[in-house]
Amino acid sequence: MCFPAKVELNPTKYKKYSAKRHDKSLKISTFAKYSCLRNDKRDMEKDIPKIDLPQDWVIGKLTAGDIGLLNLYANYPCRLKAGIFVLCLGGEVEASINLTQFKVEPGSFITILPGSIFQIHKVDGDLQIYFMGFSSDFLSKASASKSGIDMHYIVKENPIYQPKEKALPLLKDYFELLIKTYDICGSQLNRNVINHLFGGILMGVSSMYKDQMTDKANLSKAEQISKNFTQLVMQNYTMQRSVAWYAKRLGITQAHLSSIIKQTTGKTCVEIITSMVIMDAKAQLKSTNLSIHDIAYALNFTNMSFFGKYFKRHVGMSPQEYRNS
Repeated sequence: MCFPAKVELNPTKYKKYSAKRHDKSLKISTFAKYSCLRNDKRDMEKDIPKIDLPQDWVIGKLTAGDIGLLNLYANYPCRLKAGIFVLCLGGEVEASINLTQFKVEPGSFITILPGSIFQIHKVDGDLQIYFMGFSSDFLSKASASKSGIDMHYIVKENPIYQPKEKALPLLKDYFELLIKTYDICGSQLNRNVINHLFGGILMGVSSMYKDQMTDKANLSKAEQISKNFTQLVMQNYTMQRSVAWYAKRLGITQAHLSSIIKQTTGKTCVEIITSMVIMDAKAQLKSTNLSIHDIAYALNFTNMSFFGKYFKRHVGMSPQEYRNS
């Protein structure tokens, strides 16, 4: 699958964490440290901070002692450029993927597509999580397949899959085998071998997700419009905050769109659009050194004063106060 750069989290926070966990293996430190390298300023001005991997693939396991690593992703959202597969066998994680909040429980398999907006809210329990990631550079050159293309649409709607209980030991053994392979071969594997590995994973994951796929024909018309609206907002919130514009793109009246969104989500259209703008603003205030003027400009506000009033109205404090908090 052609999964459609790299940003540094708060350096002080990372140094404190890495000092505590200096004894972890290379695969863990790679995921924690090198997936958080900074884009150049032009990229940062355009969007929510982006997370990528500097090497083709990485795999590892997180336990209770690694909760601090997951907390690196807790203070503000990020946009993943890498593709991530996760198997949770212990503990619970509350996280948001593309504005939808999920509770990841033991026995869950999660696929996070590149381009997804991701944030962790809470981590509890005796953590046992396997993860595997593929970089955007690798994915952009990986061979597309029908199973991969099919999976993209399935996962976009349902990123969490609950395997049958008898399948969990097999998934665990598979991750353990790949971890051993990574420990022995690691970066010595050439891209052609990794491409075959990736293709096999896609076929397996696609097969799993199809078992629980919700047929689009079973979605009500209102639910489909709601999903389309959310996707449009994610793609255009920095440039368009007019409900009328989204209604026109969807081919319905503004009143009809507003009624459907309220009915299906419990929120207004404006609340959904605003949540994306505020999420992006918070992320840039906390994770970058961009000036408030530059952030306002990146989010298409006419001036810094208007941005400040907008932010305070929805957050309860000014952008500078939030940055300093």
